[in-house]
Amino acid sequence: MVLCLKVYVDMRIKTHAVWDSRFLNQVFDSMAEGVFTLDERGRISSWNPAMEHISGYGPEEVLGQPCAFLNFNRCFGKICPTNSDECGIFKHGRTEVTECFLRHKSGRNVPVIKNARAVRDEDGVTIGGVETVTDLTELNEARIKAEEAMRRLNEIHQFHNIIGKSRAMQEVFAAIKASAASEAAILIQGESGTGKELVAGAIHYHSERSDKPLVTVNCSALSESLLESELFGHIKGAFTGAYRDRMGRFEEADGGTIFLDEIGEISPLIQVKLLRVLQELEIERVGESKRRKIDIRLITATHQDLYKRVSQGLFRDDLYYRLKVFPINISPLRHRKEDIPLLANHFIHRYNQKTGMKIQNITQSAMRVIMDYEWPGNVRELENAIEHAFVLSSQNRIDVSDLPVEVRQTGYHPALYLKNFQSKSRARLSDKLTREKLIEVLNESSWNKAEAARRLGLNRTVVWRYMKKWDIPLQKL
Repeated sequence: MVLCLKVYVDMRIKTHAVWDSRFLNQVFDSMAEGVFTLDERGRISSWNPAMEHISGYGPEEVLGQPCAFLNFNRCFGKICPTNSDECGIFKHGRTEVTECFLRHKSGRNVPVIKNARAVRDEDGVTIGGVETVTDLTELNEARIKAEEAMRRLNEIHQFHNIIGKSRAMQEVFAAIKASAASEAAILIQGESGTGKELVAGAIHYHSERSDKPLVTVNCSALSESLLESELFGHIKGAFTGAYRDRMGRFEEADGGTIFLDEIGEISPLIQVKLLRVLQELEIERVGESKRRKIDIRLITATHQDLYKRVSQGLFRDDLYYRLKVFPINISPLRHRKEDIPLLANHFIHRYNQKTGMKIQNITQSAMRVIMDYEWPGNVRELENAIEHAFVLSSQNRIDVSDLPVEVRQTGYHPALYLKNFQSKSRARLSDKLTREKLIEVLNESSWNKAEAARRLGLNRTVVWRYMKKWDIPLQKL
């Protein structure tokens, strides 16, 4: 009876072991990941169907071969060794998860993630190893497609450094393309900080005049006499201080484009002279009667309601209609808030490159604050706010506390805030900014007024006004 019971128990144990073996084999064969095992000599002892699919080799081709047969290009940071004595699996017991390439039977490289562990018996003696291989081909293809989609998305939402996905900005992009193909006079209208100069640059650099100069003049920064000399030039002795002949901006722009910013600020005299230029394409230098032919494309911009100034008698109607042959209106940022996250991410990327920081994104609470803010200074103010956050942020995300105080405030009036902000800024700048400091920054910026303004954290118009106030020449002498 005892003998029969022992035989029965032995049979049950053997049956159970056979069942376990079959179950494990089924699991091994059904795994989506490639799995193979090594014996104590580092030779392949088993090979599941997923490995056959990944490598192209069947079991009959690999069983008994060393692991190096698969030509993994990395193992412990180096090429796979040819014998088990040098194999890191047997030396260290395991490898770190490694992204590498496996050489397919066809000769192509297959991107994979490889992981390996040594197998030891009860006494700690290594009796083999097991390795898993995950095919990254589909993941890499998906990654490439995602990057391509993002690149195309950026192309759709960006035009010559102008960013926006809103319908209003898409209309601006279309207007830039249309106007660049013509020679018509362009009038760009939009609040301060909306990017009028960027639009003017985009039109020029997509036109047939792109290989010729783009000359920019801020009409609000100069008095009538200085602006006249700046635009038309002068001859020696034309006025006190005119020690030599000087070419004006119209002549400098010959063959290219001249961009007159804040055109609504020009005096009646300059309006008459500008109208004559548009009608005859000729200029006369101050103090000279000789007429000089010019070939220019005119682009103007204003933050004012120019038609209202015409109705008030402050701007000539005939000049107005000459300037607005092709008008482009840029909406304020508060009317196209869907552009704000895109712009904010663009500025984060820009300042990461500029500062070497690694800010990843903006917290949800900070983004809500940014979306609720009215942005009276438009895109320029948003960029300044992101730069401000970079100064304060000690983490890899911009939070509410990193934003400027006026952005975090509630219940303020944007127009009133902007007026107070500008007056306070002028007061602070009059104390801190000196003539010497401004000249120093201009030298560092190669006398690029827009770049100097960015370095000082000022509006470009403010820089022009200080240059006028301190009698600083517009170009380095």
